[in-house]
Formats: sequence, C-alpha cells, structure tokens
Amino acid sequence: MARYRTPVCAPADVRIRHIAAHDWGAIAALEDRAYAGRALAEGRAALQARARPSPGTCFVLDARGTPGGYLLALPYPPSRCPELHGTEEAEEAGHALANLHLHDIVVAEHLRGAGLAGRLLARLTAAARARRYERISLVAVAGSAAFWSRRGYRPHPDVTPPAGYGPRAVYMSRAVLHSRDGG
Repeated sequence: MARYRTPVCAPADVRIRHIAAHDWGAIAALEDRAYAGRALAEGRAALQARARPSPGTCFVLDARGTPGGYLLALPYPPSRCPELHGTEEAEEAGHALANLHLHDIVVAEHLRGAGLAGRLLARLTAAARARRYERISLVAVAGSAAFWSRRGYRPHPDVTPPAGYGPRAVYMSRAVLHSRDGG
C-alpha cells in the first residue's frame, strides 16, 4: 500500500498553468526523481522536444511559485508513441492529427494523494476538447495500466510500445467526448 505525505500546499494553493521557459530545470528534476531506478527518465532535452509541438497541451502544477508536477502531451499518430530518450517530435502535420498522446505526467511525492493528477488530467481533457482531438493515448509503464483503466483508458493489445518503455508497458487510449457526445 502506498503511503503519501501530507501535502505541503493545500490543493487550493496549487494552480495549473502552461509551462514557462524557467520551469524546465525543475521539470527535469521531477522526472528524474519519479523514474529513478527504472531507466525511464529521458532528460530535459527530450522533455522539451515533447512540449514543442503543442505547448497548449502541456502544463505545470505551480505550488506557490515552484513546479510541483507536470503533464506533457503532443499530437501523435494513433497506435504509435515517441521513442524514449529521443528528441524526435511528431510529424509536421501533428496539429491536424486526431490523436493527442499523453507522454508523461508526474506529481511530486510531497503533493501526491491530493487529487492533483486528476486536476491535470481534467485540464488536458478540456484542452483536447477545445482543439477537437478525438482520442487521448498513452503508454502505461511500470504496472500502471490498472490506474489508467480506472480513468477510462483501454488497452490495445495489438500495439506493442517500444522496448524502452519497459516490459510491462501497455499502449492505451480513450475517446475525447465532445458536448454533442455528452461529455
């Protein structure tokens, strides 16, 4: 059973905003801590490459002026995902794609358990709706597929993520419901 520390900031003290240039050092440090020992950390250059194609779908949790988490999503072809540790970006026609790929979401350990990941996901879904994406995809790593299933994501057993995501990686996606769809 996971144990969470009491958050230093109340969830009301944390706001979600777009990523600014000065956030990248803290984002890279958060990523490094989150994936320490799992060989999944990509580093600052790769993270920045993920945000470049679609800065409007990338967010930071601002905890009293300090990044306490982040979410990176970029347009990417369905049934595909970026290679880890690379800096390639989606094709130039990326913004015309119907799929938005949630590449990474991290909440600092001291802020976990306060519903902040859910707030980041809600912000991403709103941005996906506004940009008329049809689906949000992701690769569940390190046994996190059950977490994502509870949030409406479904596995695609016919899609094999690149080996760099680890042996338990699962490609998943869910529809973005628009107002005419009831969502």
